[in-house]
Amino acid sequence: MEFGWTTERRARYDSAVAAGRRLAPETGTPGLDPAVWRELGRQGLLGASVDAKEGGGGLGALDTALLFEGFGRGCLDTGLVFAAAAHLFACAMPIAEFGSAALRSRLLPDLCAGDAIAANAMTEPGAGSDVSLLAVTATPADGGYRLNGTKSFVSNGPAADVLVTYATTDPGAGHFALTSFVVDRAGPGVRVGEPFRKLGMASCPASEVEFVDCFVPDGNVLGERGQGSVIFQHSMLWERTCLFALYLGVQDRLIEQVTAHAGQRTQFGQPLRGFQSVSNRIVEMKLRLESGRLLLYRACWLLDRGEPDLLASALSKLAVSEAVLASSIDALQILGGRGYLTGQGAEAALRDAVGGTIFSGTSDIQRQIIARELGL
Repeated sequence: MEFGWTTERRARYDSAVAAGRRLAPETGTPGLDPAVWRELGRQGLLGASVDAKEGGGGLGALDTALLFEGFGRGCLDTGLVFAAAAHLFACAMPIAEFGSAALRSRLLPDLCAGDAIAANAMTEPGAGSDVSLLAVTATPADGGYRLNGTKSFVSNGPAADVLVTYATTDPGAGHFALTSFVVDRAGPGVRVGEPFRKLGMASCPASEVEFVDCFVPDGNVLGERGQGSVIFQHSMLWERTCLFALYLGVQDRLIEQVTAHAGQRTQFGQPLRGFQSVSNRIVEMKLRLESGRLLLYRACWLLDRGEPDLLASALSKLAVSEAVLASSIDALQILGGRGYLTGQGAEAALRDAVGGTIFSGTSDIQRQIIARELGL
């Protein structure tokens, strides 16, 4: 395995760190700023892994992950980074890999440039971890399908121009029951709810989306009828493998912050770094970071080799998401009262980290995947 930093990789990473610091020097406020979103497109975040001929950066999984790692390190607004990652991995990539040529040429240039925002609509009020049979249905109509039902926790939903969604087309077909669709948010029969109030990631708005006899033409079907589960799992592989690189950047930032604080803050006549209880916490933060980083880079390396590995992806997602949560708590303990204050970064990092153990498959779901892959 080769994870070496080429000159090009270092330049992209440094540029992403700088862009994050410039675009979001503070923690986020609710909603997505269109001007900032277009700047994300110019920085290559929104189409990093999409083919260059369709407006993307043409990067592989590892290079894409490094880009998001750098942006996550520089950007204090983790919700903004997450919104960009969800747009790319859960929406643009399924379109790029399973959409028709006409659909790709119509949608991908705007999605990559930041002239459009995409949202993934899979979760339902009654279907979270179990998405084997969805309540949203798609029934054949002349020239396409009509969608009916409600999706929930649609990240980017209130701001989206395009929705990638999944619906039941053949209830008795088991693994082939679902079909994937691309829906124009402005089309008839699409009702977007009010943004949810969430613990963290305020700048990535989420809401319910209801489909009421929403017509979707055949040309907006991704892949083939009944291929929805395959498409969703493929998009989740990209998401679990690459999206969580942003949390590597967050951990790097937290370690820098607490290391500087431990050297500057004096108690009982000596810097905090002289207390083993403090230095041990920082060592554990670094250990978690580097362990998760190796697992994530390995999962990316396998994806780039054309050998996507469900076990490697689940191990990576579990390790990184649990690590950033634990290290955010450690950072708060080291910073003490200062860390508890808003505007210092640590409390926002903790709130933003909690969601990482839930979305893209909860930590317990990842453990089930790992157990199954081990033959347990």
